[in-house]
Amino acid sequence: MADRTLQDAAEREKSKRISALGGLWPYITPYKRLLVAAFVALVLTACISLILPIAVRRVVDGFQASETLMLDNYFGAALAIALLLALGTGLRYYLVTRLGERVVTDIRKAVFARMVRMSPAFFENIMTGEVLSRITTDTTLILSVIGSSISVALRNVLIFLGGLVLMLFTSAKLTGLVLLIVPVVIIPIVVLGRRLRKLSRENQEWIANSSGNASEALLSAQTVQAFTAESATTARFDTVTEKSFDSARIRIGTRAAMTVIVIALIFSGVVGVLWIGARDVSGNTMSVGELVQFVIYAIMVAGAVGALSEIWGELQRAAGATERLMELLSATDSVTDPAKPQQLARPVRGDIRFEGVRFSYPSRPETSALDHIDLHIAAGETVALVGPSGAGKSTIIQLLQRFYDPQAGRITLDGIPLPELARADFRQFLALVPQDPVIFAASARDNIRFGRPEATDAEVEAAARAAAAYDFLAALPQGFDTYVGERGIMLSGGQKQRIAIARAILRDTPVLLLDEATSALDAESERLVQGAVDDMARSRTTLIVAHRLATVKKADRIVVFDAGRIVAQGTHAALVAEGGLYARLAKLQFTDGAGAA
Repeated sequence: MADRTLQDAAEREKSKRISALGGLWPYITPYKRLLVAAFVALVLTACISLILPIAVRRVVDGFQASETLMLDNYFGAALAIALLLALGTGLRYYLVTRLGERVVTDIRKAVFARMVRMSPAFFENIMTGEVLSRITTDTTLILSVIGSSISVALRNVLIFLGGLVLMLFTSAKLTGLVLLIVPVVIIPIVVLGRRLRKLSRENQEWIANSSGNASEALLSAQTVQAFTAESATTARFDTVTEKSFDSARIRIGTRAAMTVIVIALIFSGVVGVLWIGARDVSGNTMSVGELVQFVIYAIMVAGAVGALSEIWGELQRAAGATERLMELLSATDSVTDPAKPQQLARPVRGDIRFEGVRFSYPSRPETSALDHIDLHIAAGETVALVGPSGAGKSTIIQLLQRFYDPQAGRITLDGIPLPELARADFRQFLALVPQDPVIFAASARDNIRFGRPEATDAEVEAAARAAAAYDFLAALPQGFDTYVGERGIMLSGGQKQRIAIARAILRDTPVLLLDEATSALDAESERLVQGAVDDMARSRTTLIVAHRLATVKKADRIVVFDAGRIVAQGTHAALVAEGGLYARLAKLQFTDGAGAA
């Protein structure tokens, strides 16, 4: 994983262009008024800052001239300018920070909305923790840039340019000498800036990798502990996190070196120029006030250059973060909705066809998961899919929900190919009970209501009764309103399955998909749930994936899969009589292999 991260970092050449920040523009433009107001406040404060040295010059020269009344006026003007500067700076901070928070909030929402709609194929090549890192760490970087760095950078650019112009009016001779220093300062900024950009992107890659590693380990904490793998898991995380630190250390060192070089060059040059200015004052070719004014402007210009050298590193980090977020927002999905989707006729019947379907998972293109499958499931029919692990049963369920598209053939619902339908449109007519039930960190009631958010409490409880879940849910400390923990950690496997079944019952759709829906249930619960499933199956198309053949004996038809192919189909009795794979499986399960089924 670490090697892959470095490879990705190398392949995606780090943003040589600060222009990568242009990707933020579409998220800023909706707030043009706020942007304009912030810019006006920024220009105002910069202008006030540039006026202040003139007031200081007047005060100094006023001392020399002993003009008391004029001196009082100059001090009053300086105080007014300082107050205006304070008010303007506060206003600028408020407007710019608010803009940054608003933009970053919109980006986070956009990235999450994009990611939650991506097909499972996308997540075969990226860790969920890395996506989360981009949504949190990278957006935090962007927040610091929009809410602070860009504002400070623009202000320093204005002060730099305005200061140079006013220095020129104050003393053209001294300004010319200062300008000779500029090329000497720019060279290390450009050279070290390129190195800093590369290190910044690499550092973000390691941070994302560290987050992904931590997320995977924490989500699997029980398994890690069960296999006493805490030390090995911690060591892996430590390795990746130390790599992140090493990368950050080198980046920080490079930036520190750049800061030292730039500031040393700037202030060495300024001191030399001021030495010449002091000699001019001694020669009466320049007033003390003018020299003080020039000194203040020189310090302001030098400070602006120093600040820009630091901000440049921040902008480069943010450019890398923006690139990474834009990659997610512009990521292509192998499964997309048509521009003009067809509409399913109402009511939906639930007639399903697989016609010459061939499919391999993107991460295993050389292995065929389904090989030329032809299967018709009539509306209202209950069909069981059985066979060894890895035979392709669950893949049928995945393709029917259009989590993936087959490489060949087509799948239709009520005669319309799935790619011609909007996914959100046809999926609302499917109810799934997955092999590994997903329980959200919410109350039991909310977990069931996830199947139909508008359902009443009475309907939720009725679904729980049908799924043999009512009794254990009612017995919880707060009943149905009990918080069940992240991923339902407070519940047993069987309880999770019953909640998932209640969710599907509540959804009440024309097509019901049961992927090993009763595998974690005890015998009594399985009998009760099976009764509920049988009742539901009478009025809808039902696909049942099961290893336990006792749960599929009543199916209208049993389809036997092996190595991605359909090898037999028929009723339980017919398949047992026929012999073959199903008969062998039935013999093993019903008689422990001792006799005929």
